[in-house]
Amino acid sequence: MNKLLIAAIALIFISCKEIKQSETPTANNDSLYRTVQTGGVQVINLSTPKGNFKIWTKKIGNNPKIKLLLLNGGPGATHEYFECFESFMPQEGIEFIYYDQLGCGNSDNPKDTALWDLDRYVDEVEQVRIALGLNKDNFYLLGHSWGGILAMQYALKYQDNLKGLIISNMMCSIPDYAKYADEVLAKQMDPKVLDTIRQIEKNKDFSNPKYMELLQPNFYAKHICRIPLDQWPEPATRSFAKTNQSLYVTMQGPSEFGVAGKLLNWDVRKELPKIKVPTLTIGGQFDTMDPEHMKWMSTQVQLGRYLYCPTGSHMSMYDDQQHYFPGLIQFIKDVDTGNFSSTKK
Repeated sequence: MNKLLIAAIALIFISCKEIKQSETPTANNDSLYRTVQTGGVQVINLSTPKGNFKIWTKKIGNNPKIKLLLLNGGPGATHEYFECFESFMPQEGIEFIYYDQLGCGNSDNPKDTALWDLDRYVDEVEQVRIALGLNKDNFYLLGHSWGGILAMQYALKYQDNLKGLIISNMMCSIPDYAKYADEVLAKQMDPKVLDTIRQIEKNKDFSNPKYMELLQPNFYAKHICRIPLDQWPEPATRSFAKTNQSLYVTMQGPSEFGVAGKLLNWDVRKELPKIKVPTLTIGGQFDTMDPEHMKWMSTQVQLGRYLYCPTGSHMSMYDDQQHYFPGLIQFIKDVDTGNFSSTKK
């Protein structure tokens, strides 16, 4: 009797062990498991005249034919304000790539202002492109604000590597932008408010809390993102809070109402006709940038299209999503399928 009981218990134990072993899933021998997966994150080794640094990127989606690299604005913001793209691009089969430029977000910050230089950043984008395996058959480049400057300058040097170019909310001339800010945007502001802002800037008293107290309701909420300030999208506020001020001031200057840094005289108006890849320019009615200028830009490149956001401002990807994303997606798909037609007359 005891022997039978012991045998039965042994059989039960063996059976349970076999069940447990058979319940353990085993991965198929495919490429997904051959290397450690990181959720699309790829850290790139960047070579610069001041040494080597780490650049952070992250891929969302998977489409060998469409790879959209995003260049953030600022200069000095982070990739994070592009997180709204996750609500629109994946279901359209569009792969996009977050990328924090040197000195931004998750990438290294060498804290060396000599590295805050447009030509060096162009070289950085090219190194990132090579590391990510992007090429003329799949590489779409979107630059927003300062990222638009970087995207234009990249295209003028490396456009043979591009399939499509998107210049989002950025004019091609800083002198023209300064003129628009002075002659159009400033005149829309309460004269007393403007006088106080100008006085603070004249005194270089940029840390004065009054400065942002006036700019936020009178400029930011009207021309940066037309959403009530207490309801601003969290990814945008998170990104802006991390802005590298050294990078921003070196390139843009300390003023929020003009440019006084290294970019002061940047102007590629006469060079736009050299850009031959399909190009989309995006402008918002209430943008800090002149929407008519951005429309004109689409007529200067060889294959241009203009996307107008009638309720949008500088952050049209948030305050005019119903025009921004359908227009952007259509452009990418038209280029991808060979159905792109220029709006240039």
